[in-house]
Amino acid sequence: MKMVFKSKIKWIALLVLILSTGSLVIHLSITKFSTSSLVFYAPKKDSDLDFPHLSEKQSVRYFRNKKLWGTVKSLESLQPYANPRSSYPVPHEKNNGYIYAKIFGGFEKIRSSICDLVTISRLLNATLVIPEIQESLRSKGISNKFKSFSYLYDEDQFIASLKKDVIIVKSLPENLKAARKRNEFPTFKPKSTASPNFYMKEILPKLKKAKVIGLVLADGGCLQSDLPPSMYEFQRLRCRVAFHALQFREEIQVLGHQMVERLRAWGQPFLAFHPGLMRDTLAYHGCAELFQDIHTELVQYRRAQMIKRGILNEELNVDSHLHRENGSCPLMPEEVGLLLRAIGYPPKTTIYVAGSETFGGQRVLIPLRTLFANVVDRTSVCRKQDLFDLVGPETLLPVDSFQLPPPKSEKQLKEEWKRAGPRPRPLPPPPERPIYRYEKEGWYGWITETESEADPSPMDFRRQAHRLLWDALDYIVSVEADAFFPGFNNDGSGWPDFSSLVMGQRLYESAASRTYRPDRKVLAKFFNITRDNMYYPKHNWTHSVREHLNKSLGEDGLIRQSLLSKPSSFLSHPLPECSCRISSARFQTPVEGIDGRYLYGGEDECPEWMQHGQEAVPSESMETERDKNDDNESEYENDVVQQESDDSGGKSSLILSMDRDDEWDPND
Repeated sequence: MKMVFKSKIKWIALLVLILSTGSLVIHLSITKFSTSSLVFYAPKKDSDLDFPHLSEKQSVRYFRNKKLWGTVKSLESLQPYANPRSSYPVPHEKNNGYIYAKIFGGFEKIRSSICDLVTISRLLNATLVIPEIQESLRSKGISNKFKSFSYLYDEDQFIASLKKDVIIVKSLPENLKAARKRNEFPTFKPKSTASPNFYMKEILPKLKKAKVIGLVLADGGCLQSDLPPSMYEFQRLRCRVAFHALQFREEIQVLGHQMVERLRAWGQPFLAFHPGLMRDTLAYHGCAELFQDIHTELVQYRRAQMIKRGILNEELNVDSHLHRENGSCPLMPEEVGLLLRAIGYPPKTTIYVAGSETFGGQRVLIPLRTLFANVVDRTSVCRKQDLFDLVGPETLLPVDSFQLPPPKSEKQLKEEWKRAGPRPRPLPPPPERPIYRYEKEGWYGWITETESEADPSPMDFRRQAHRLLWDALDYIVSVEADAFFPGFNNDGSGWPDFSSLVMGQRLYESAASRTYRPDRKVLAKFFNITRDNMYYPKHNWTHSVREHLNKSLGEDGLIRQSLLSKPSSFLSHPLPECSCRISSARFQTPVEGIDGRYLYGGEDECPEWMQHGQEAVPSESMETERDKNDDNESEYENDVVQQESDDSGGKSSLILSMDRDDEWDPND
């Protein structure tokens, strides 16, 4: 009996072994013949990016949830109208002389400075020479295909659009070019707050005498933002320059609008967000402690440079968290993501991150990408070849003669460690490990090895020029976006900023479009309430945030924008000078400030030719149908400077009227 039991166990064990072997053979066979169907994940190549053809854009249809994407009804009566209102003579060729200019700075300063230059030329009755943009000179490594101004803007369009306002030429006459090279003409460096009186008393006599003057603009402008009512025609000229004459060159416009169509072809509206995280801005406002480690050192170094040059009259070390509570620091991407979720934007919302520079890199965008799956930027909706074609053919830069610095002794390293201060910099890598090239190049290398930042390399200059193009693309997308949220605007520095310019153009072209104008000081108080529980806030907190942001879309936001932004940048709030109201529209009493200036309202009544076709109000059936669509949309519920200045949503078709020669007669 015992032998029989052992025999059965052996047979059972043999059977299990056979079954195990068979199972292993079957699994190996399945693996062998199914590998061809496995998907290997790898970064997408340009050829793999699936962009719909522009011819298909008319077939894209989606419903909007009006609570998230709808227009602001109280602003629907505002229409763009920058045409002259009174007698406006055409400029005569026999004028007071020529004005040439050099413009320093990035995209925002360039755009604002050009508008002021045209206005000053009209004020002084002078001929304007196409200004030189210093960031895009050929000496900066850009393609020989372009000149300075034409690298970014369309010269011919610029000249033709302003022929009834100012005479503009591409260069000085030949008999004056040599004199300019010899610095025979007076050159001025006016401040962005220079008054019209300064130009009439100080500049005009010298212009009449020399027939040519030069201006050097480095502050983002050369004329004060606020002008008295008697000079409103000059404000409207600013609008005609910024919103009509100053068009990007054709290649930029084509690609920018392709990006917009590609975003909308994904089947839903999209929101544009500009973080405003730039090193200069963070340094100026003392926001270094918002970052960690080496990024704080970089911001502090730039802040020390500003103090040394007299740009900033403050202490080097300040409390960044206190500045944030005062609204002086940008909103972090994580905070913006939480605010958008509080408003009700679902996780699938497409968010386009604008801006050629986001200090901190992709790391600071990780929380935003966690909250919203469809966070995209320029590289997401453009092929590399698209960007190469935009830049144009460029010459190869000289080979970088990189050499490792001489090794430091142990004694030198200890002395540097003792002098490092309360926040010691990290010591160099240990000598037994090989030193890689990237550890000694760029900002990472100099901040760990030396006390001063290295001079920009030829590649750095070229990249700065490229950033102008990237900002131009992002500007187009941001203006055309279904909604826009600024991470930082109204910063009080007196310099124009990207978000404010976008908000100003959206306000001009389509005032009712969804543009948020948040008060960062108020939002800082909200976040302090729920700082320890930001991802699971209470219902009252969410309701308060939503109420504040929704109010910022309308009258409250415009009044605050007029108080804080317009005094330093007219283009950020071109009301009431450059707009009009439909007469039949309901409108509350205008709001005036202490100085009698209109903060809200005060626009002229639109002319009769604009009233036609604008008074139609949606019928009840149309409103009902839209409400049904909203209810059914479950996805969207929720030169040598000789003198200084004195020390004192969809776009309306009406915009096209500015380009028609028969709309207004300057001789009337």
